[in-house]
This record gives sequence, structure tokens and C-alpha cells, in this order.
Amino acid sequence: MFSRFLNDRSGNFGIMSALLVVPLLGIAGVAIDVAEALSRKTQLQDAADSAALAAIAEKSAAFKQAMLMSNNGDVPFGIKDAEDFFNSQVAAMTGVTLQNSSAAVKRDDNQLKAVFNYTASVPTTLLRVIGKDSITVSGQASAVFQTETFRDFFLLLDNTPSMGVAATTADINKMVANTPDKCAFACHIVKDGVEDLNSYYNKAKSLGVTIRINVVAQATAALMDTAVSVRKSPNQYRMAVYTFGQKAEDRKLLEVVSLTDNLKEAKEKASLIDLMSIPYQGYDSDQQTDFDRALQDLSTKLGHPGTGLTAASPEKIVFFVSDGVNDSKKPQSCTKKLTGTRCQEPIDIRVCEHLKKRGYKIAVLYTTYLPLPTNNWYNTWIKPFQPEIATRMQSCATPGYFFEVSPSEGITDAMNSLFLKIVSSPRLTG
Repeated sequence: MFSRFLNDRSGNFGIMSALLVVPLLGIAGVAIDVAEALSRKTQLQDAADSAALAAIAEKSAAFKQAMLMSNNGDVPFGIKDAEDFFNSQVAAMTGVTLQNSSAAVKRDDNQLKAVFNYTASVPTTLLRVIGKDSITVSGQASAVFQTETFRDFFLLLDNTPSMGVAATTADINKMVANTPDKCAFACHIVKDGVEDLNSYYNKAKSLGVTIRINVVAQATAALMDTAVSVRKSPNQYRMAVYTFGQKAEDRKLLEVVSLTDNLKEAKEKASLIDLMSIPYQGYDSDQQTDFDRALQDLSTKLGHPGTGLTAASPEKIVFFVSDGVNDSKKPQSCTKKLTGTRCQEPIDIRVCEHLKKRGYKIAVLYTTYLPLPTNNWYNTWIKPFQPEIATRMQSCATPGYFFEVSPSEGITDAMNSLFLKIVSSPRLTG
């Protein structure tokens, strides 16, 4: 009987089942609980991704703070926003216990970067039978936002007597019909501080004729509104405005607006720009339009050209608005025939090339020099090189930064179009 008992195998399955039930439950528990943990991790990762993106979104506090920073570094506002956003998402989840989380938001040149790390525990069910009460999950999310380029614009506006020409063909015809010498120029005569009320400048006003400098001043003021509407932060674009001078007797680069990000104030000052005055007709042989001197003097105001990556290193752009004809005392190196020492020529691009080689960009808005067929001076000196004026102005500009417009086509629209073309151009790095 004892021998038969030892050889009896009929209860083996039950015994083996009892012995295997714990590991089998453990294996099943692993599958079920790991699947649950992975599901919760997906939720946490989505929340972390969203937190990283929210921290550096264009409308976020971090983005605004980063755009105001002069240099690279941490952006505290972004850290708090990321953590608050993530915590609010986790609070709505069930079956998750957050152990720790951390955010880092930094400005790195023209990139705003966010990194979010988290660790959490997910409670188990079947794994508890083998003493495993929870599963730890962790992850990282990162996001990068390409910030905008910082730029300083130095507007050089030609306000010399040639910009006193009537702004449109209709206005030119009106001036010619109402002046004894058929002159289309509204000469602004001021002698010893006293305005000559009989000057053609005042005649143009009485006739309701708009002169070219008036249109340029209005366009410059409107440009400030455009810059405000497209900038991402108050310091992204700064503007300075210069003219060739207030009066011919003391012609020098005149700073109308010093470099500023207060574009509302810049608009107010720019709208008041007026034509350079002369003490009498033919003063100094009309040699008031000296492009070489104006651009050379402006170069001393520009500062070091930057990369545009940060507010401390803005790109420097000369925004030159003119009808393109130089008229100055230039006895040497004039590109056209001299009248004594008087040089009348299209812009000499050598000074432009010098600025571009130093790293500055030049945007040129060429206000088309309209033919004046009734004017003997024009026919003798300007007409022979009229076809070259636009070509030289375009050569002065940085490639892609040239725009030609006649006053009747809308200088305001042209100036805005050129500005928007500049600020939307891709910036090369490396």
C-alpha cells in the first residue's frame, strides 16, 4: 500500500497549479499594469509637450520677456508658465501621482528653448501580489521657437531743394502754368530767419500743390505705424530719422529723430520734416545735394553692425529715400561733366559699397526723378543721364532692397512695401 501511494501521480496537476498560480498572476499583472503605466505615461508626455510649447508660444509671457532681453539667458516667466500648465493637466488625471517635475526656458541667440522633465508613479493592481505597489514613469519634452530678428533702421531722407519739385505730373503742370519762368520747383526761401512769402514754396501752398518732400514726410510717419503693427516686442525695431539739413547756409546731417523704439514719438517728429530752405535763388550754385557727405556722416551714427539675433546685436539698415541726383561741390572724381566745381550726377555708388563692405545693409526707395521738359537746366544737365539714375540707385542698394516709385503711384505704399520686404526676408546664419 505504501508503495502504491508513492507511485500515485493523479494529484500532480493540482499541486503544480497551486505552485504556479503566483508567478502566473505576476506575469499577467506585469502585462496589465505595464499597459496601464504606458497609457498614463502617454497622457503625461502629452501634458509635458503642451507645457513646453505653451511656455514659449508667441503670445506667452516668456516670449515677450525674451524679446526684451539684451543677451542670452534664462527666461523665468517661461519656467513658471510651463510648470503651472503641466500641473493643471496632471490634476485632471486619475491614477497618477506626480513625484517631481522641472522646467527650463532659455533664450539662445534667436531661439527660445523650453525643456520639461517629469517623474510620476502609477499604482498597480495585480502586481501587488508580488509586492510591487507602483510603477515609475518619467519623460522629457522639448520645444524651440525661432524668434524674430532685431533691426535698427536709419532713415536718410533727401530734403534738399530738388525735393521741392511738385509731386505729380498734374502738380508739375500746375506750377509751370502759374510761374512766370515755368518753374516746377517750390523753392523755400528764408533769409536771416524771415520767410519770403512770395517764394514758390508759398505759391505751391496757395495753389494746393503737394511737393515731393511733403509726400516723403507723410510716408515716413506712416511707416512708424507699420513697424508697430508687425513687431513682436517694443524693442524689435528701432528707428532714427535724418535729413540733409534745415537750411542751406548750415547744411549738415540733421537728426530729426534719434534712435528709438518709441515709434509714436518718432512718427510725430517725422511728420514735421520740411524742405531745406535757401537764402535766395541760386545760392551757392544750388550745390546742396551732397550724397557722399550725407552717407559718410550717417556712417558715424550707425554703430557696429550686429547679427540681429538679440536686442544687443541688431542689424543696421540705412533706409535711403531720394530722387537720386547728386548736386554738390566735387571738383575731383565727379562721374559727369563739371560746371566749374559743381558736380551733377547720379549717385556715386562708391560710398554705398564702402558701407556694405562694413556689414551695413542699404535699402533704397527711389522716388523717380520726373522729366522737366520746360526747364532749361534739366534739359542741359540732367536729361543726358536720366536713364542712369534708377540703375545707380539700385546698385547702391543691398540686393533685393530696392524699390522705385513715382509720387503718383504712392510713396507711402512703396515705403511700407520695402520695409515689410526687409523684415520678412530670411536671415542667413553661420
